[in-house]
Amino acid sequence: MHLSPPSSSLPGWADPALVAGIAAYRRHPWQRSLPDPPAIWAKGDMRLLDYGLGGAGALPVLFVPSLVNRAYVLDLAPEGSLVRWLATQGIRPLLMDWGWPGEAERRFTLTDVIAGRLEQAMAAVGAPVVLAGYCMGGLLTLAAALRRPDLVHGLALLATPWDFHAANAHEALRLAAMLPVFEPLLAATGTLPVDSLQALFAMPTPGAIAAKFRAFGRMDQEGAAARDFVALEDWLNDGVPLAAPVALETLAGWYGANTPGCGEWRMAGDLVEPGRLAMPAFVAVPARDRIVPPESALPLARLIPGAVLHQPAAGHIGMVAGPRARDALWHPLLDWLRGL
Repeated sequence: MHLSPPSSSLPGWADPALVAGIAAYRRHPWQRSLPDPPAIWAKGDMRLLDYGLGGAGALPVLFVPSLVNRAYVLDLAPEGSLVRWLATQGIRPLLMDWGWPGEAERRFTLTDVIAGRLEQAMAAVGAPVVLAGYCMGGLLTLAAALRRPDLVHGLALLATPWDFHAANAHEALRLAAMLPVFEPLLAATGTLPVDSLQALFAMPTPGAIAAKFRAFGRMDQEGAAARDFVALEDWLNDGVPLAAPVALETLAGWYGANTPGCGEWRMAGDLVEPGRLAMPAFVAVPARDRIVPPESALPLARLIPGAVLHQPAAGHIGMVAGPRARDALWHPLLDWLRGL
């Protein structure tokens, strides 16, 4: 049984096509069953998973996802796992699983996340890594690479936002303006809960969720496209709450004040300045990204000296886990890694 999408995001329950699509999703038999590999580091509910095959001298690549989605988007299914595929290509992929924030993690700031837990996980590898940050994880890895270049061999930024006002300043400010609404929840739970995060993500395109379920209802339910839809939808519905201090920093700072885009974002007291990065860098900016529009991500690529810019004709999730992800990202990323 699959989770239902949040009802607050789905107008028009009287729509037969919408109801049929949601019913088809709930009864679809696909379930993710991949086992987790061993963890080489853990603290609280956070783990660093090692997908390497044990080959001597394999390049360690540490993937860092967003704090608000489960890490397994990069390990979604046997035929759709970026990290497992890279392991077959002579790379040692590691995946930062942020887990569910416990009592201690609910008090974390971004500095605690980056200069604390992320850097501890990096040091546990025992050799310099290539950091690969996806979405929000790209901002985390950028800050970590600038702080600890001794632990980093290269940096890959995948669909990473930077200028939060470049594409639609009004929408970013509207998200930031919602913060007072959530303050009672932040105070009561120590987090911005999953349902609240989903409501925020749905705000820019409120009709998109209903449209995708109508389309799903018309699919061949035994086909690969339906299976891929269910896999991604299950992942989207399996969110993680955001620690209250991090929610305040990101909503008020990133979306409201656009601190990264204005060159004012500080982590552990220091400005996060992409122009100071002195290592190989790969920046993937999917051309069809509606979550992190290219206008938001491209300024970051321009600020990093010598960065390799890759612009696939893909969307935010499709670039890493979709049916055309191998051509869109996997092979180009592997070519860059081998060039190191």
